[in-house]
Amino acid sequence: MRFLKPISLLLVSILFLASCGYRPSAYYAKQELGKDLFVRLDVTPSDPKNSVLVKDAVTKILIQRVGSNMVNSEAQADIIMDLKIASVGFSTLQYDKDGYNKLYKANVVIAVKYFDKSTSKTKSFTVDGEYDFAVDIGSSINDTQRFEAISRASDMAVTDILSRVAVSSFK
Repeated sequence: MRFLKPISLLLVSILFLASCGYRPSAYYAKQELGKDLFVRLDVTPSDPKNSVLVKDAVTKILIQRVGSNMVNSEAQADIIMDLKIASVGFSTLQYDKDGYNKLYKANVVIAVKYFDKSTSKTKSFTVDGEYDFAVDIGSSINDTQRFEAISRASDMAVTDILSRVAVSSFK
């Protein structure tokens, strides 16, 4: 009799959680993008290396988490996705006692648009990512630090793409 209450409470809890219908955002993203997919990249002339990195990161997430089948041409694709780095910005977060910039923030905005041939619907949104980094005292941002900061901020933005796709699947 003493064990009956905890067991019944456990069963009721399991039944309640199982019936609430929770599904992770990757499930809905897979429903939306888990088909033959072609990714087009609009290369930013000022940042061609980072544009390619963004495409690679998005492709990796789509293959690993969603199970999309990447195809080599638009004609083979069920979904065509366009990616573009919409903007890159840097701002100063902190100065040292002599007035030199000490801590920066990189902010990257990625524009995503995809067209589903089966439904003839186009959906678009933007995602953004940011990355804080420090520089040596009295120096400015060099090309290596700039490239690394944009790469890390882009990675943060790319992780947001699946949740935005999941949300847009309800519209």
